[in-house]
Amino acid sequence: MAPEAASLPAIARRASSKQNRVNFGGDEGLSRFSIDSVSMAEGSDNGSAPNDSGPSRSGPSNLLAASQDTFTKQETKAVNSVKTVVYLILFLSAVGFAVGTYFLVEQEQSQAYKSDFYSLTDMVAMDIQLKIRNAVTQLQTTSSSITSLVTKTDSMVTLPQFDRRMQDYGNTTAMVLYAPLITQNDKIRWESYAKSNQDWIDKSLEQRGWTATTSEIPPTIQSLNSTSIFQDRFAPIWQMSPVPTDRSIINNDLLSLAAVASLLKRLDESAATKKAEMSGLEDVTALLAFSNEFDALTDEADQSPTSLLAVPVYEDFTSSTIVGYVVGVFQWNTMVTYPLEDAEGPIMVAISQSCGPSFSYRVDASGPSFLGTGSMSHDADLENEYPLFSSCDYAVKVSSSEAFKDSYQDSAPLVSAFLVFILFLFIMSVFFMYDCIVQRRQKKLLMTAQRTNAVVSSLFPEDVQRRIMQEAEANEKKEQRMTVTNKMKEFLQDTNEQPNNSKKATELRGKPIADFFPEATVMFADLVGFTAWSSMREPTQVFTLLETVYNAFDEIARRRRVFKVETVGDCYVAVSGLPDPCVDHALVMARFASDCRIRMNDLVKELEVSLGPDTTELAMRFGLHSGPVTAGVLRGDKARFQLFGDTMNTTSRIESTGKRDRIHISQETADYLIKAGKTHWLKLREDKVTAKGKGELTTYWLAINKLRGGGKDMANGSQSSEWSLGDSDHHQGAGAEATSTTSDDEDKLTEKHRRLVNWITNEMAEILRQLEVSRIGREDYKSLVDLEQLSVMREAGKNPLDEVIEIITLPRYSAQSRATSDELERENYMLPKFVIDELRSYVSTLAGMYLENPFHNFEHASHVTMSVVKLMSRIVAPNIQIEDDDIEAALHDKTYGITSDPLTQFAVVLSALVHDVDHPGVPNSQLTKEGTRLAELYRDKSVAEQNSVDLAWTLLMEGNFKNLRKTIYHTEDEFKRFRALLVNTVLATDIMDKELGSLRKARWNKAFNEEVVEDQITSVNRKATIVIEHIIQASDIAHTMQHWHIYRKWNSRLFEEMYKAYTEGRAAKNPAQTWYEGEIGFFDFYIIPLAKKLKDCGVFGVSSDEYLNYAMQNRREWELHGEKVVAGMVESIRMKTSSNYRKPALAADGHANVNIDQLNLRQIPTEISTVPMTELPPALDVLFADGSDTTCFQFARSVAKIAPKWNVKFANSGAKAVQIATQPNTKFDLIFIDQYFVSDDSEVLGTDAVIEMRNTGIRGRICGMSANDHENIFDDAGADSFMFKPLPQNPEALKQDLLRILNGGDEDDMI
Repeated sequence: MAPEAASLPAIARRASSKQNRVNFGGDEGLSRFSIDSVSMAEGSDNGSAPNDSGPSRSGPSNLLAASQDTFTKQETKAVNSVKTVVYLILFLSAVGFAVGTYFLVEQEQSQAYKSDFYSLTDMVAMDIQLKIRNAVTQLQTTSSSITSLVTKTDSMVTLPQFDRRMQDYGNTTAMVLYAPLITQNDKIRWESYAKSNQDWIDKSLEQRGWTATTSEIPPTIQSLNSTSIFQDRFAPIWQMSPVPTDRSIINNDLLSLAAVASLLKRLDESAATKKAEMSGLEDVTALLAFSNEFDALTDEADQSPTSLLAVPVYEDFTSSTIVGYVVGVFQWNTMVTYPLEDAEGPIMVAISQSCGPSFSYRVDASGPSFLGTGSMSHDADLENEYPLFSSCDYAVKVSSSEAFKDSYQDSAPLVSAFLVFILFLFIMSVFFMYDCIVQRRQKKLLMTAQRTNAVVSSLFPEDVQRRIMQEAEANEKKEQRMTVTNKMKEFLQDTNEQPNNSKKATELRGKPIADFFPEATVMFADLVGFTAWSSMREPTQVFTLLETVYNAFDEIARRRRVFKVETVGDCYVAVSGLPDPCVDHALVMARFASDCRIRMNDLVKELEVSLGPDTTELAMRFGLHSGPVTAGVLRGDKARFQLFGDTMNTTSRIESTGKRDRIHISQETADYLIKAGKTHWLKLREDKVTAKGKGELTTYWLAINKLRGGGKDMANGSQSSEWSLGDSDHHQGAGAEATSTTSDDEDKLTEKHRRLVNWITNEMAEILRQLEVSRIGREDYKSLVDLEQLSVMREAGKNPLDEVIEIITLPRYSAQSRATSDELERENYMLPKFVIDELRSYVSTLAGMYLENPFHNFEHASHVTMSVVKLMSRIVAPNIQIEDDDIEAALHDKTYGITSDPLTQFAVVLSALVHDVDHPGVPNSQLTKEGTRLAELYRDKSVAEQNSVDLAWTLLMEGNFKNLRKTIYHTEDEFKRFRALLVNTVLATDIMDKELGSLRKARWNKAFNEEVVEDQITSVNRKATIVIEHIIQASDIAHTMQHWHIYRKWNSRLFEEMYKAYTEGRAAKNPAQTWYEGEIGFFDFYIIPLAKKLKDCGVFGVSSDEYLNYAMQNRREWELHGEKVVAGMVESIRMKTSSNYRKPALAADGHANVNIDQLNLRQIPTEISTVPMTELPPALDVLFADGSDTTCFQFARSVAKIAPKWNVKFANSGAKAVQIATQPNTKFDLIFIDQYFVSDDSEVLGTDAVIEMRNTGIRGRICGMSANDHENIFDDAGADSFMFKPLPQNPEALKQDLLRILNGGDEDDMI
């Protein structure tokens, strides 16, 4: 369409929109223009003469029409020329693409032909090589077995089960013979030995079910065909497979058979090398005639060459003296096979040798066809040659055939070219139709523009037309004069206020909205450890983390007036100094980054309760750089505000070379901060940073700490005014004003321990809530009885292992219960608080029962629990068509009932939590070897696992968990099912017991591989039981099927645990010697097959693929780098064990020589009592007040090991503790007191008891205890120290805590 033709309607629209603002001199002026004027204009368009009355304006109108006609003709001619060129280009393109497609498809066929041929030749050659290698291995193994029986005084031996051994190797060889080497002097003795020991033939015939045709072997050594080339030696056939029915073959001298004699002579000549030797093509009909399978073998021999393979038997394993021979007969037609059933066309296989003629086969899917001896005479365009065996220089050459090549050539190139040509013709026809429609529309628009122009010309004089055009042009110029910065502000404001209304920004008319900003500071912040962390999480959990963190950063950005540019994956990009330039952009960004860092550290602690273990290990890595940037709106679909320039690249380098939880800044940003008087915020980085294109850069660490009382926390949404320097890595108490301090490692672990307990409690409480909701909908809910007295009473001599059952019956689907559950879900049913409190107490106590092993610890149990929760949430139904009304029932059936039974889910999660309780850090085999009490109790089977079941179950049966038990099970059936699930699942984690492993494998095959005749309900329950066992097994080693960093973390901990056991004398072998090969074997024979089984279950969706992919990746990484990793782990442990990690005691010099053994805590002032002890006093009076019998028992057991002479008394309430402590003539050196004893609020709290003790003059050290952070209130009450519960179970760890308390340290001082 011509530009002028398009502009005329636009002019008319502008004119109509401006009419109300144009002054025509009032109504009188308007009355001069009549309808006749309009009619005149329209008439002129039709060629009639204008009306001569009225003002004359025909001149300008006719002039415009004439110029328009001329322009239209010129544009039409130009457009037609362009269309002709376009049609010609399309036609030539059609021809060109068709020809190109033909050659491309033909080339693909040729490449497929070559690729498949070479792959096929590789498989053929490898198959032959493997079969020859297996044959050699068979004979060498047999030779070694015979050598082990030979003595230097007597080489006449008989290998037991000779025929059965050869059968076990399969059909690698057609016949295997053993012939001892007999000298002339031993000939008579041999004949006597052979006659008296020929009963091996009868035993072998009996095993095969064959009948002998002769009853006795020849009494003397016989000759087969010719005279032996060895005059003084014989090699009588003694044992053979298949066992002969005709015993006359026995005692025939192999050396009398020329083909065999020459081969054995070569063996004698190369005896020192101890290698197998192969003959050329030999006629061994004389041997095969004695085989019970003679007919089959000779028929094949007529069609295929036969060779001999021989291995010597030595006097002993170190000698090169030959005392016999093991000879194998194999036929080449069994060696050559076609590896692919679906391939088309035969291939030619030629086998060459230096000991005789070559021979050839034609091989296809039906099998090999012997072509004869000599070289192949057909022409082959592709061939490949491979060595087979060094003896006789055997080699195989595989060649293509015409039929094989023809199978890859068809009419696809021609058909593809034709289709491409037709497609282009279709495009040309569509383009032609579109062009016709456009021409028709253009004609209508042109006619409308001509009429509109006539109307405008007739309505307005030239000066009015000019004014209208000038006003329209002025508006366009006004928009063009609008500054880029203002346009940018308008865009950013629009996208922030109305994110979905960005049509104006995405229009590509006019210049782009972009500008240059000479001064700005850019921040890149990246989540460290995010990739590994996300590999263990559900997608929803990943997005929960990102949304929470980035929304918090957005809130800080709004307050700090920092502009958020974008988030790319786990990287957050922000800038200060634009779109509104500011001189303190570096200062603003530094404070923003510091606020984000503080907020991030707070958030991960909060989120670990909901997102699970290791969340607190996440941290941000910040990078800041200042410089010029180009900023603008990148228009198009989903327009975005973007930054470009070298500053962005440098910022990325600064960020990527930084460290976790630190703010890394460039020299340019540091200069701005120094200029602003913030030199104390900076700490020079000692090492230089190398950036691409920049060389070495000088950088700094930014460390801003808020002073105590210096204002509110900006990171949490309020103002802050005072700042100070601090090292973000080592906030070492630089005075009372520093608030951000880094705790010792043990303090971090304790804090993390509490968060893990809360997370597990929340997960299990949610399952219990679902269990209670599902239970309310049952018909028998109101008739449920109290099962408080129900417990497991095992018969004498029986253990949890005896309770393992093959099938656990899960409940059937109930539509009524589901409907009631849905209604209660809508009502937000909540568990009672006392149930949740008991659950948290139970989990806390279990956590305290874990020993401080590097691997088998509470943190690993939490990791396993998280993996179980993930797998349980990923149990889905296969892709099936389900009606909406039946979806719940169908899911129940297709997932074997696991998804609809919360009790099953709770039992599996609990099993993950308790499966390593009280694990000693050594395998069951070591416990059995040491003859421990547990090994004796559990009869050396699954010792640690059974112990964990008993401990967890005994704890659950205690009186203070009554409400929890009532929530878990309501009926006897639920009780039995819960117990069975717990026992089966925990004991499934014993993967080292071969017997249990075989039973599990058999159950898997019975459930998923074998055709078992049983009813559907039993089949579903069988599969559910197997799936549950595989859930806990996969979760127990989930780190091997997660990100490489996660695998490395737990693998190094397991290695450290095993190495520790070795150094303590509790392991026979150094694990470093076999760790690399052991891990590869573990991947190949357990982890990867287990991941494949998860996929075969068909209920885990994409998680099974995810686990298998990670397992394969980790296996490849370990194979490449495992040896270096093992060396690094060994070195790390050696450095760790050779260094003293205990912090130096902060004691005054005046107390350096105090005798700790004679120290009486009641008689020394407070400052003396802080003397750093290194050993516990030999005798102390201790009062331990705690409401849990389990906690008291654990404390007593640990103290008995580290301080056996301490006098420990116990109290189960606060009032009882005060009563005992204030008795006359009673003084306690050390008092431990818990904050809560029972749920009754009227009970005396621990802090109340401390206050009363201090008021009565108790001067002994008092240590408060609680699972919550009650340190401050105990301190206010007068306690000296504080400990978090549960207490350490490891005696050494408890000893260090007791030393801390005796040294006057708080929880923050734990080492």
